[in-house]
Amino acid sequence: MSRAGTIARRTFLIGSAAVAGGVAFGVFAAQRPFPNPNLDDLPKGSASFNPWVIIDSDKVTLIATHADKGQGVFSAQAALIAEELDIELDQVEVSFGVPDRAYYNIAATDAMAGYPLYDNSPTAERVRGFLGGIVKLALPMMATGGSSAMPDVYDKLRHAGACARETLKLAASQQSGVPIEQLKTARGAVILPDGTELPYTKLAGLAAQIEPVTRAKLRDPKEWRLVGKPMERVDIVQKSTGTMTYGIDFRTDGMKYAAIKVNPRQGGAMNSYDASAAQAMPGVDKILEITGGVAVVADNTWRAIQASEAITFDWGPAPYPAEQETHWKVLSDSFTEDSLNAEARVVGDVEAAEGEVVTGEYRSPYIAHAPLEPLNATILVTETRVDIWTGHQIQQFVEQIVAEITGIDQDNVHLHNMFMGGSFGHRLEFDFIRQAAEIANQMRGTPIQMTYSREEDFAHDFPRHITMGRGVAKVKDGKVTSMDVQIAGQSVMRSQMGRMGMSLPGPDAQLHEGAWDAPMFNLPNLRVRSYITQALAPVSSWRAVGAGPNVFIYETLLDEAIHAAGADPLQERIRLMGHDVSVKVLEAVGELSSWNGPKVGENRGRGVAYGFSFGVPVATVVEVVMTGNGIKIDKAWMAADVGKVIDPVNLENLAEGGIVFGLGHAINCEITYSDGMAQQTNYHAHEAMRLYQCPEIQFRALENGEKIRGFGEPPIPPSAPALGNAIFAATGQRIREMPFNKHIDFV
Repeated sequence: MSRAGTIARRTFLIGSAAVAGGVAFGVFAAQRPFPNPNLDDLPKGSASFNPWVIIDSDKVTLIATHADKGQGVFSAQAALIAEELDIELDQVEVSFGVPDRAYYNIAATDAMAGYPLYDNSPTAERVRGFLGGIVKLALPMMATGGSSAMPDVYDKLRHAGACARETLKLAASQQSGVPIEQLKTARGAVILPDGTELPYTKLAGLAAQIEPVTRAKLRDPKEWRLVGKPMERVDIVQKSTGTMTYGIDFRTDGMKYAAIKVNPRQGGAMNSYDASAAQAMPGVDKILEITGGVAVVADNTWRAIQASEAITFDWGPAPYPAEQETHWKVLSDSFTEDSLNAEARVVGDVEAAEGEVVTGEYRSPYIAHAPLEPLNATILVTETRVDIWTGHQIQQFVEQIVAEITGIDQDNVHLHNMFMGGSFGHRLEFDFIRQAAEIANQMRGTPIQMTYSREEDFAHDFPRHITMGRGVAKVKDGKVTSMDVQIAGQSVMRSQMGRMGMSLPGPDAQLHEGAWDAPMFNLPNLRVRSYITQALAPVSSWRAVGAGPNVFIYETLLDEAIHAAGADPLQERIRLMGHDVSVKVLEAVGELSSWNGPKVGENRGRGVAYGFSFGVPVATVVEVVMTGNGIKIDKAWMAADVGKVIDPVNLENLAEGGIVFGLGHAINCEITYSDGMAQQTNYHAHEAMRLYQCPEIQFRALENGEKIRGFGEPPIPPSAPALGNAIFAATGQRIREMPFNKHIDFV
C-alpha cells in the first residue's frame, strides 16, 4: 500500500509539472486498454470479447463492476451493455466480476483537474485526459464513489456491448456463409435473412476463436429499447422477496462468527483487558487480540457480541480533543492566513463592493454514515489462498490490504464483492477489512464472519467532517452584489487517504466544493476561501462530501442577502446564474412548484436552494407549515440535469430518497464527542426522518447538460438550505446550524 501511495504522489507531482507538454501521452494512456481478466480461467467453448461480456453454451453473463449499495447501478450497467448487445435483461446473468485494473474508473479523476465540472473547454478536457492517463498508469483504481459510476461506464459499456454484438455476427457469418451486412440481431440471437435465429450461446465456441471486434458504431439513442426507458431492476425480485444475499447474509460450511471491541476513542490504545467472564460464556470459541482491541469468536454473531460486551478494558486517551466544544473552538480559531487551504475563487473585489452588509456564521456537525447493514466481512485464509466475501467500493485495495496482513501473494487473494445494505461512504473505509483479516489469519482454515454491533459501528465510524462557515454579503438597489465566503474544516481527503497509506498533494478541494464552483457568473464580486484545521476526530467521505455543508453555508448566506435586498429568492438566483443549464433547472423547479414567492399563507413558507455538485445542477423547493406543535415539512420539489437519463424510474427514486436523506439529517442528526467518545451510539440518538414526517415530493429531470452525470449524491446538498430558508419564510426564524432540531421543533 505504501509503495502504491508513493508512486501516486510522485506521479501527481510530475503530472502537474508536465501538463503543457504531456497531454497527448496522458490521453493515450487513458485510452489504452488493459488485458481482459476474464480470459485467465475461461472454460473451453466460452467466449469473452472484452472485460464486460462472457458467453458460454448456457448463458450470457454481463459484468457490472461498480459496487451497488442501493443506488441501482448494478442494473444500469447491465442495461448499457444489453442495449448494444441486443439482448434483454431477463436473458442474462449479471455479475460484479473480479477486481482488476481493466475496470479502472476513468471518471474518478475528473474533479481533481482543478476545473469546475461545468467547464468543458478544450483546455479543461485536455487536462482531465492527461490526469486520467497519469493516474491510470500509477494507480489504476477500480472504485465506486463520487457519483462517478455512470460517467465512467456510459460510453465504454455501450462500446463493449456493440463490439461483442459485431463479433458474434462475424461468427454467424462464418458459420452460415451469409455476408455480415445481411445479418441482424435481436433478443440474444443473430438473425439470418430467412429468419433463422442463431442464439449467442450456440455461437460462443466459434466466436471464441475469432479476434474480437474492437471498434463498432453505437446506435442512435432514438433506437434504444432499454436505456432512457423505465426498466425493472435486475435485483428487484430478490430485494422484494427478501432473498437477496448481502455480505451479512453470506454462509459457508464450518463458518465461525466474530465480534470486536476496539478503543471507542478513535485511534486510542488498548492498555489492558480482562476477558475471563467472556471466555466462560456459552458458544465462545476464542478471544484474540487485534490491532487496538480484541475479537471474540463464537458459534453465532449474537453470542460473539454479547461476550465482547462482557470484556473489561483500560483504554488509552483519544488522539484528538476530548470534548465537542473544543472541536468547535479549533474551527473558530482556524480563520487565519496560516491555516489557509485555498483561495479557491476570486471575482471582482469583495472588499471594495458597496452596499448594505449581511453577515452570518454557519455550522454543520459531524454526522455518522450509519448504513442499515452493519459493517461485516467473511474471510477464509488457507496456506495458499484467501477468499473474501463482503461489499466494498474499492475492491483492489481490499485484496491488497488482506494480502499484506496474511502474507499471501495478492494474485491468490480473491474478493467476491457483494450487494451492500447502504454505505453513504462508510464502505470506502478498510478498518473492518483489516480486523476481519487479522482474525481469519489467526484461525487459518476456518471461515470467519466478522460483524460490527450497531454500537461498534457508531463508535468507529469516520463521520462527515464538521465545518464552520463565515460569510459577508452586500446588497444594493434590490440586488445581491457581493459574497465573501470563508469555510473552515478538516481535510476529508487527508484523513481518508492517510488510512490508505497515501497523502494528498496540495489543497483539499472538498473544503470548498459546492461553493467555489457555484456557477453564479452574474454575481460581480465573489471570494471563496477555505481553511484547514488541525487534526480533530478522524473523518471520511459522507454522501456529497464537501458540497453538503458548503452548499448549506453558501445558499443560506445568499438567501439572507436576497431577503435584505427585498428580492424574490428564486428570481434573484436566476438573475445571478450565468449558466444556462442551471437557469433551466431553477426555472423548472419554479414551474414544478408553481412558485409565487416565499410566503404562501399564514404560518406557511417556502424556501429554495440551488446546489452544484459532481457536475449536476440541482434546485430544490421545500414548503413548511408552522403548527401548534412545531414545523411540519409539507411538500418538496426538485429539478436536476444529469445530461442523459439512463432509467427515469431509478432516477426519480434517487431524487426522492436524496431529499428524504438530506432533510432527515438536517433536522435530526449529529455526532458529538465527550471524553473522546461519540455520544450517539445507535439510531435512537441519530434519527433520520420518520415516515410520517416525509413530505409529498415531485421531481423533474432535464437533459440539457453536455455530459452524463451520476446522481447518487447531488440531491443532498440543496435539501438543508431549502428547508432552512422555508422555515425563515414561515416563522421569521433564521437557523444557521444543523441539526435544526436544536433550535426548533418538528412534527
